[in-house]
Parts: sequence; structure tokens; C-alpha cells
Amino acid sequence: MSTGTLALRRRLESMADPAYRQFNARSVPTVDPDSMIGIRVPGLRALAKDLLRSDATTVDEFLDDLPHRWFEENMLHAILIGEVARDEQEAFALLDAFLPHADNWAVTDIIRVKAFRRRGADDEAILERLARWSASRSPYTVRYAVVELMADFLDERFEPAHLDMVVRIASDDYYVNMARAWYLATALARQWNATLPVLEGRRLDAWTHNRTIRKACESFRVSDGHKAVLRALKVPWPPSSTTIRSTATT
Repeated sequence: MSTGTLALRRRLESMADPAYRQFNARSVPTVDPDSMIGIRVPGLRALAKDLLRSDATTVDEFLDDLPHRWFEENMLHAILIGEVARDEQEAFALLDAFLPHADNWAVTDIIRVKAFRRRGADDEAILERLARWSASRSPYTVRYAVVELMADFLDERFEPAHLDMVVRIASDDYYVNMARAWYLATALARQWNATLPVLEGRRLDAWTHNRTIRKACESFRVSDGHKAVLRALKVPWPPSSTTIRSTATT
């Protein structure tokens, strides 16, 4: 570990908030509480901004220093990836190095790569990489792919074929299937005509199918008429016949 990276770790440790650490431990139950410092996201974003402005060398050293010790180091790393990647290929390299170390939903969900959103971004290359990640054996790599597809490809960049990427994921992991339901519920709000046939055709496992309907019916962006259509599409789901690993909520 470099001197700069060690100093950054000490800086993070100095920001500890024990009460927030307890809150985080409840919110992210897959992470060992002993690996948490307790730092709120705005504090991590402010630190990332300061580092990018004043200490680029430490940023580079920190991004190379994997795996990290602290949950908050992973959160900071995730934030920095989104800021430092200058193009798609650099983002792919940074993400390929980092995603195997992601072990919780909070870390994957905070990644927002600005290079993926820039004018002229290579959508074909991004979607090809998302498809690769969506087929990963790592549940949090898969979750990242689904959340990224939802964040950046449900408006003018949307194509009905994107739905297939999410539909064909086969997983019994709670956090993967919650991401799939979240994506599809958001797609129902933004791309109703393209997305409804996924539910009408019973193309999802029963748990994700019903959770998609539930999340869509909780959304203010889905009309009452559409919610009535969705409620009529619920399917039986006997918990004894299907395993979803985890009962936590996000």
C-alpha cells in the first residue's frame, strides 16, 4: 500500500460515525459490520471530489489497490470509477478490475459512469459489455449490469431487445432478482407497450414476475389503469417450491 493510499484510509477512518455504521449494517446485511466505518454517501462524494481536484496520484494508486479493507473504501472506489473513466474502454477496464470485489448492492448501485452517458458514447460496446456482465457467476456483477441498463437505457436509448437481457438472467439470488424486478417495473413506467408482453407471456420466474408487478403498482409513474392490468397478471408463487436467497429489502 502506498503512502498516499494509507493516508487516504486514515482520512476515511477519521470520518467515522458509529450511529451511521449501525444503520449501514442493517441496510447492507451481506457485509460484515466489522468492515464498516460509518460514513454517509454525501461525505464520500465530497471526498471523491476533493481527491480528483487535488490528488490525482493518490486516486490512481487507490484504484489499483484491490482488494480494499473497508466497505467505505469500496464505496469510494465505485464513485471514483464513474468520475475518472474518460471513455468506454477505460471504464470497462476499471469495472472489470473492481466488480469481482463487489459484495453488496450498495456498492454496485452507486456506480454511475459519466463516460457511458456522454454524447457520442458507443452504445453497442456498452450493451455488449453489459450482456457479458449479466451472464457473470458473480451476483453483484449481474446486479450492476441490470441497474446500469435501467439507469441509462430506458429513455431515448431504449430498444425492446434490451428487455431480453434481463429476462434471460436465471438466478436464485435475492439481490439479482430484486434488480430485475426494479428494472422491469421502471420499464413498465417508461416503456409500457414494449414491456407488458414480458408479463403477459409469463417470461419471468414467478417470484420476479410478482415482485415486478408489486413494484410497478407502488410507483406513481404507473397509471391506475395500468396497475389494474398488472394486478390481473399476478401468478401463484408457493415459497416452498422456489428459493430466493435472502429476505432483506432494498
